[in-house]
Formats: sequence, structure tokens, C-alpha cells
Amino acid sequence: MDFQTLLILAQDAVTNSAIYALLALSLILVFGVTRVIFVAQGEFVSYGALTLASLQMGVMPGTVWLLLMLAGIAAVMETFRLLTSGAGQELPRSLATVLVPPLVIAGLVKVCTPLHLPLGWQVLLTMLIVMPMGPLLYRVAFRPLADATVLVLLIAAVAVHFVLVGLGLLFFGAEGVRTPPFSDAQFQFGFLSVSGQSLWVYVASSVFIALLAWFFNKTLYGKALRAVAFNRNGARLVGISPHLAGTFSFALASAIGCLSGVLIGPVTTLYYDSGFLIGLKGFVGAIVGGMASYPLAAFGALIVGFSESFSSFWLSGYKDVVVFTMIIPVLLWRSLSTVHYEEEE
Repeated sequence: MDFQTLLILAQDAVTNSAIYALLALSLILVFGVTRVIFVAQGEFVSYGALTLASLQMGVMPGTVWLLLMLAGIAAVMETFRLLTSGAGQELPRSLATVLVPPLVIAGLVKVCTPLHLPLGWQVLLTMLIVMPMGPLLYRVAFRPLADATVLVLLIAAVAVHFVLVGLGLLFFGAEGVRTPPFSDAQFQFGFLSVSGQSLWVYVASSVFIALLAWFFNKTLYGKALRAVAFNRNGARLVGISPHLAGTFSFALASAIGCLSGVLIGPVTTLYYDSGFLIGLKGFVGAIVGGMASYPLAAFGALIVGFSESFSSFWLSGYKDVVVFTMIIPVLLWRSLSTVHYEEEE
């Protein structure tokens, strides 16, 4: 391996690590607030890229129908909850909160899809479609199980993953897509040529991580999420709603997944089921952080990115095996160094 090849592999590793770091942070956020190991995080990556590709082709994205379907199920569940609890007077306001935003988004997409808007507007429209799916998914699949054990929540998360993969195949088909890059520029740094799209990935990921750090440390809502992650019962006693915190954490997770899909869509071909493998590599980074530490998770994502890039050069057929094997010593060390408690019934 010469120095130029080393630089190319390192550039590819940093690009992948930036995406894995975003996904690892979102997985830790969701797990800390809701105790859900969000297996379906990768599906938002696929949905982001596939939705953007549909908009660029002038086709109504299938994710719009999924958004409306989730809103309809949530409305039925909310109606049943309010009627059985004797709070029927709150029904019109609750239904308006659940149904109006998805219907407005669907109408906006219907109008804008044939217009072939510039790429920036299409990206914003993609985020507008995919991001609300996270809170609705939490409302439909996980909020009724909020007090269940972690194992039950994991089983529900796996079921949600399979449902979303199947719907992805139904809505988008088995063909892969690759979206146009944000920039066609090429920058030369000595022996290394860096594409404009790679710079977009670095900058967007860095800015988003910095915004997350500012949000959690400086804003009231961010501190509320940290409080719920630290102690759910204590947060509830001081007036912080765990359900509202869970909704917000899923909104951030879906936004991060969609942004990741939009960023990597121009550099790799994505299929309806590609998100699972990408999300799983982000999960490895989150495991390095113990599903609790954001800096360690980012460091773990960096390790995953470099391991994947360099193993693809020497062991291209086993690069995924190398990456996922890394989780074994980490889990072993965590198991030996952590005090175990019996889970409360």
C-alpha cells in the first residue's frame, strides 16, 4: 500500500465515520430516553434517499402514504384512549394535532412534486416528509409499551424494522437509487482529491453534532431530555413528561436518519433494505460508547469507519465481518466491568 492509497482509504473512512457517528448518537438518545433499541433507525436512512430520488423523478414518494397511514392509526388509538378515559371533550383538539400536519404535508408534496424544484428545496421537502414519521411511529408502536421491559421493547423494535423494510419494498421497489451530488466540485490537496459531496458530508455532520451538543447543554428541552434519560421517575416527579420526551427523541432520530440518507445518497447506491446494515454499523459505534456516552460513541463510529475502509482493501469479502466482530470484545469487556442488577418486574 502506497501513501496515496492510504490517503484515499482514510478519506473514505472519515466520510463513513461521519454518518455512523450521527446514527450512533441518535441510537443512544432514543435508548436513553425510551429504553428502545431502535433497530429501525437505518430505515430512515433508506427512506431519506429514496424519497429524495422520487421527488427528483417527479413521482409522489411512497413515504407520504406511510405518513398518512401512521397518522390514521395514531388517530384511531388516540380516539379510543380518550373515549375510554372519559376525556371525549379533548378529542377534536387531539385529532387535529395528529391529522392536520400530515395532511398539510401530503398536500404540499402533491403540489410541489410536478414542479421539479431545485435540489435544496427537494431536500427540505424530504425532511418534512420523513421527520414526522418518527414521532408517529413512537405513538403507534412504542408509547403503549412504555413501561414494558427492554426485551419486550426490543422485540417491538425488530417487528417495526421488518414492517418498514417490507413497506419500503412495496413503495419503492427493489431497484437501487443514487441521487445527484450537492456539488460536482473536486478539490486537490497534494496527492488527495476530495469531492465536494464529501465536504458536504463532513460539514453537515459536524454542524449537526455541534447543534446537538448545544441543544442538550444549553436549552431547556435538551436538559429535559437528559433528565428523562438519567431518571425517568425523577423527571416525571418534577413535571417532565416521558411521553413528550420520547416523541421528541424519535423526531430527532428520524431527522438524523433522513439527513444521513440524503448525504450518502450521491456516494453510494441505496436500496429499500440498505439502511439496516448502515444502522447496524452505527449501533456498533453506540455499543463502544456503552449506549450512554456520546463522545465514546463518536469515537467508536470513527473506529468502525476506519476498520471498514481498510478491511475493504485487504479483505473486501469480509469487511462487514471484521466490523461486526469488533463488537465481541467490547461486549465482553462491558459485561465483565459492569455491575449487573436484576430487572424490576
